[in-house]
Amino acid sequence: MDYMHPEVGVTSTDGAAFGRNYFSRPSAPSTEDVEEAEERALVLAEAAALKKSAVDYMHPEVGVTSTDGACFGRNYFGRASAAETEDDEFADERAEILEEASALKKLAMDYMHPEVGVTSTDGAAFGRNYFSRPSAPSTEDVEEAEERALVLAEAAALKKSAVDYMHPEVGVTSTDGAC
Repeated sequence: MDYMHPEVGVTSTDGAAFGRNYFSRPSAPSTEDVEEAEERALVLAEAAALKKSAVDYMHPEVGVTSTDGACFGRNYFGRASAAETEDDEFADERAEILEEASALKKLAMDYMHPEVGVTSTDGAAFGRNYFSRPSAPSTEDVEEAEERALVLAEAAALKKSAVDYMHPEVGVTSTDGAC
């Protein structure tokens, strides 16, 4: 009959009835799983590394600082006063590469500066080819010479016909005694 007397109130003796669930209430902040927390930490670490790289790139005046003890060690094998320990094979290859590079540099300079000219001390370079020089008279072979003679004969015959046509007052002369 308690519902007939609301002014009396509700009384309870169960301890669980007074408890409040702070985790599943609508206003509770969402919680992360362990995997999500690890992923979040990894993403934040990568972002911090990227930020450090960006700051190092944008501010080269800061320089590089290191507190690693190995950075202060001395390398007795790679120092400037150390003896040369290069293999003969590598030394020969390096010398060949440097020689090729200097030859390529010379070719590039010759190409880029044509005003310098060409210098040569080879005795054969001073010889002169009288047959293939631009001022040499061209030589004809037998077929070309015969064709040239035929064309010139036809041109002379055409010229004689043209002169006869243009000057009718000259008349026709005959060398045959029968006419």
